[in-house]
Amino acid sequence: MARFRVETELLGSADACFELSLSVDAHTASMKGSSERAVAGASGTMALGDTVTWQARHFGVRFRMTSAITAYEHPSRFVDEQVHGPFHRWWHEHTFIPQERERTLMIDSVEYEPPLGPVGAIVDRAFLGRYMRHLIGSRNSWLKYTLEAAEDPGRTPEA
Repeated sequence: MARFRVETELLGSADACFELSLSVDAHTASMKGSSERAVAGASGTMALGDTVTWQARHFGVRFRMTSAITAYEHPSRFVDEQVHGPFHRWWHEHTFIPQERERTLMIDSVEYEPPLGPVGAIVDRAFLGRYMRHLIGSRNSWLKYTLEAAEDPGRTPEA
């Protein structure tokens, strides 16, 4: 089983960060690079028990993954887990810790088991693990920019 953790400081209340992180539209916008989109299930802002099926292209291959919100503690924590998809197991906990000056520390804790048994474990060590961390980091950068742009509408993207 592989595990990693990504910490991102966001400008905005824990509530705002929590809500944006559960938005199907925000997820789609943040994952444009992989052409990810919702093809079935929840729309709008997800809640406990909601499922959504995502379709995306990674490594030139089209994937579908259905995930469910299996834990929901507004505005501090939620968990999404794969119900059906390419991984043997995918578990992603999102935690939101209020900080000073209307900031929030968002912590992504991910546990997954790649497909293909021993071959999948080799692929994970070779590049999948780095790819997954980068994917979560890119999504968090999008969330950070979007929340900060909401606080300062005249803000332009950083180089």
